[in-house]
Amino acid sequence: MVESAQNPVPATVPPRVAAHPYDVVIVGGGLAGGLIALALHRHAPGCRFVVVEAGRTFGGHHRWSWFETDIPERERALMAGFQLNGWDEGYDITFPAYGRTLPTAYRSLASAEFHRALMAELPAERMMLQTKAASLDAGGVTLADGTRLTAKRVIDCRPFKSSPALSGGWQVFLGQHFKCDRPHGLTRPVIMDASVDQVAPHGNGEAYRFVYVLPLSPDEVFIEDTYYADQPKMDAEVLKGRVAEYAHRHGWKGEVIDQEAGILPVVSGGSFAAATAEVTIPGVALAGARGGFSHPLTSYTIPFAASNALAIAQLIARRPDLSGAELAAFCRRRAKRHWRATAYYRMLSRMLFEAADPGKRVVVFEHFYALKGNLVERFYAGRSTWPDRLRILTGKPPVAIPRAIRALFSSGTPLDTKPHTMENPA
Repeated sequence: MVESAQNPVPATVPPRVAAHPYDVVIVGGGLAGGLIALALHRHAPGCRFVVVEAGRTFGGHHRWSWFETDIPERERALMAGFQLNGWDEGYDITFPAYGRTLPTAYRSLASAEFHRALMAELPAERMMLQTKAASLDAGGVTLADGTRLTAKRVIDCRPFKSSPALSGGWQVFLGQHFKCDRPHGLTRPVIMDASVDQVAPHGNGEAYRFVYVLPLSPDEVFIEDTYYADQPKMDAEVLKGRVAEYAHRHGWKGEVIDQEAGILPVVSGGSFAAATAEVTIPGVALAGARGGFSHPLTSYTIPFAASNALAIAQLIARRPDLSGAELAAFCRRRAKRHWRATAYYRMLSRMLFEAADPGKRVVVFEHFYALKGNLVERFYAGRSTWPDRLRILTGKPPVAIPRAIRALFSSGTPLDTKPHTMENPA
């Protein structure tokens, strides 16, 4: 199967073929595609690759954050070229029943810096911005203007695609970057302030809601309103009002200098094979969230994107003769292992969306964040031990036992395949 754009190149127009074949064509310059390109540049210097990105910049308009311990040392070097925001003194969490400071160092990367660093390090001939791919196949990529890029290997790093074969809910968020008129006084990130009102806006159902705060400089702060919901809907004006109210409550005045918003899948179950079959193109490797490489409950992607990028680059460096089909099989095996390894988190997602009373979902997270800090770290990195898993499920049940049992065997609610609703996103 060859995936085509809505307006494919007419068959009567002969394609213009690039002068030289590529070793690798990466389609999609988001986090996964950008890190693969960076890893190839550093670890497979003889590899002739190119990144094809439809947008004006790499990385879109996002901010990725992670605990320092999420990324192993050997992969941390891949992130060393980026200018990160970092807090070595730990982070805070707040719930209705308690607040805590946990000691783990925290990191954050803005997409603008991601783009800047890639532009500075990658050779110009390795990048194609504002270039749309019309179709992908095992032998290369055809661009929207008819140009044909032939390649030994093609890697599909385009965004996640919803599927009725997957079940779950959604994480909806809107964040604003404030330039305050005076120092805000924060020294640590607030990873989760769940002391806020727990009702989702405009009939989206009650949902677990929290505010996420990053002190980017003494007078700049990033405030993000986030909630877990059953439907992929967003009213940006409501969320902007909530962010403004939160800033006002803390006495932070100033101007908004940037904004980001999104709706991310929270996968609770389904058929990985069926969902993957919908986006698989024979002989084309799948990476990033489209390939299933995300945390099913938190939607984290950084640890998996860094790990995949390094693994792919090192394999190609060792195997210059590696075929596209072999690379696709390599990524598919990694994706299957990731799916199996994250089964526990999908079970917790079912508990959240199907067993917990919507208005009491906050109790599930309140129970979790009362546990030991290193357990929380391993959870976010997708490396929970068996003792961790037992500890999370022991104690006073945050959900009713009969509903929990039903959720364990439920097929879940299919992830909506319709376009996400984002009212007034600007």
